[in-house]
Formats: sequence, C-alpha cells, structure tokens
Amino acid sequence: MPVTKVTRNYQITIPAEIRKTLGIKEGEYLTVELRGDEIVIRKAEIEWPSIDLGRDFTPEEIEKNVKKMLREASRWEE
Repeated sequence: MPVTKVTRNYQITIPAEIRKTLGIKEGEYLTVELRGDEIVIRKAEIEWPSIDLGRDFTPEEIEKNVKKMLREASRWEE
C-alpha cells in the first residue's frame, strides 16, 4: 500500500500508480469525504458547460453560463 506525507501546507501527493489507475490528470477536481476515521478521495464528476469559441455570445448567454458555473463550483466547496 503506497504511503504519502502531509506537507506543512496540509497537502498530499497522490501516488503515481493510483493516479495512473484512476486516470487522474493535473487540474482535475476531486471530492473529499470523511467516513468515520477514513478520508475518501474520488474523482469529481463535474459537467462544465461547453463553450463554442467560434461564435459570438450575447451578454445574456455569458451571464447564464457564468451563473451556472458558479453554482456548480459552490456545490463542490461545501
């Protein structure tokens, strides 16, 4: 079983064999859950709205997408 160390900033490194097995890539989001005395870390299933950069957006479309992303982001910070 791999072992990791908590840094002075309370960060950990996920061992390479686990990252590879789960396909975790830099910049991806993970959820962290407490189960009794265990910490469970999982890949987050966040669905960000896709943006077609090849077209112009109305201010209403931009505002709608920003609100949607903020709602999603706040859900994962709880």
